[in-house]
Amino acid sequence: MELIEIFPEIKLIKEKDLQDKTTKVWKRAIELGGWKEEDLFKIPFTLLIPNIKINIIEHTRAVTNCALKIAEVLQLSYKTLSINGDYLIAGGLLHDVGKLLEYERSGEGFRKSKIGVLLRHPVSGANLASEIGLPFEIVHMIYTHSKEGDIYKRTVESIIIHYSDFVNFESLKIMKDV
Repeated sequence: MELIEIFPEIKLIKEKDLQDKTTKVWKRAIELGGWKEEDLFKIPFTLLIPNIKINIIEHTRAVTNCALKIAEVLQLSYKTLSINGDYLIAGGLLHDVGKLLEYERSGEGFRKSKIGVLLRHPVSGANLASEIGLPFEIVHMIYTHSKEGDIYKRTVESIIIHYSDFVNFESLKIMKDV
């Protein structure tokens, strides 16, 4: 299965070079983490919710699509607000890519890897995006989407990804059997 099939939102990125680099970041994370593409369907989106059944693909796509809806409403409501849609989509698709380095298999489940104990996913994900040559605005979104970003001034796109991620996480955290 191709990454474009796993993450069809990649096709929404208009700039072809950005589409390619977004895909390359995922491929690099899969390679460095020792995963296969089909493993993405098993990797939980978080280790903070016990027995979570939502995988990293479902969460990544939900965050990306929430971000797109938020951006749509903001741009309809505030005509002068500028949002880079391509950057927003890439940032949404890549916000948790570092989890492929942060997590490892452990028996029947998953746990933090040695890398994950030392560096949380926003740091490793931002490093991967930088290595592939993504624009600093996208590297910024990946790094600042979580609590690490609280000490920085976020861009509009980063604010949208940050809150899209937390809306998803907090909503799932209170549900049973997810």
